[in-house]
Amino acid sequence: MSLLSDLVNLNLSDTTEKVIAEYIWIGGSGTDLRSKARTLPGPVSDPSKLPKWNYDGSSTGQAPVEDSEVILYPQAIFKDPFRRGNNILVICDAYTPAGEPIPANKRHKAAEIFSHPKVVAEEPWFGIHQECTLLQKDVKWPVGWPVGGFPGPQGPYYHGIGADKAWGRDIVDAHYKACLYAGININGINGPTVGISAGDEVWATRYILERITEIAGVVLSLDPKPIQGDWNGAGIHTNFSTKSMRSNGGCNIIKKGIDMLLGRMRRLFWGAANRVAPIEANRVAPIEDWSSASNMDPYEVISMIAEITILSKQ
Repeated sequence: MSLLSDLVNLNLSDTTEKVIAEYIWIGGSGTDLRSKARTLPGPVSDPSKLPKWNYDGSSTGQAPVEDSEVILYPQAIFKDPFRRGNNILVICDAYTPAGEPIPANKRHKAAEIFSHPKVVAEEPWFGIHQECTLLQKDVKWPVGWPVGGFPGPQGPYYHGIGADKAWGRDIVDAHYKACLYAGININGINGPTVGISAGDEVWATRYILERITEIAGVVLSLDPKPIQGDWNGAGIHTNFSTKSMRSNGGCNIIKKGIDMLLGRMRRLFWGAANRVAPIEANRVAPIEDWSSASNMDPYEVISMIAEITILSKQ
């Protein structure tokens, strides 16, 4: 095993200029991630300089067997915290051979929205707080819970410390450091990040966490309610602001944005520092959207928020 470990951690930069690029894309469920690696002749920092690639969409539930080719378009590059050196992670979106985005590709429409001159001028900031659940591999039961049983009542676990309150801290810390190494704008748990980069970074953080849990022998779940009953599930919330909201007199713009968001929702209420409301205004982030599930597609959510608050006519 020590030889295998040595080979896995081999530093290629000592002997060759070639680098390994791990191409990452979203699978057919819309929440699963797939990846494969290729060799490049040298370091690359601009995704537009990377070659397109293909994969068998019939194996991911994204194309019929008789017409299964799907094309990967590189969109964002991050440093690879697993292979290190000049090796990279590449976030891709997927298209048909004719150049049409496949149905699971929510990034394509998001890119159109974030390239709109009005959206560019508003410099939308996003900070996405992702929650998840770590499950024991063989029984799909939360890490730290007795198999077939339950822990003590909720309360002591929120930001808790101690062997009887916190499990998997090494996984969380490894993920935190790996994201910083990769160049992801992670600040404890969330951004802010400008525009569509927020979506790229969330998918990159999910990929990195999936790889770390693979190494640790536990299962990552983004299910909003992995355990039924009176137990907290996993959530996600999106902090959002525009240049106008961050400027002097931005309070009226914030209220206007909240009204526009609520106009698209069925539950029409908001609150100041109200964790029950789907839309919250507070002292830290002008707007917090709590309406999404933990397994949401960040491209879809951030582009909808930008479209509604910046491009929609009142």
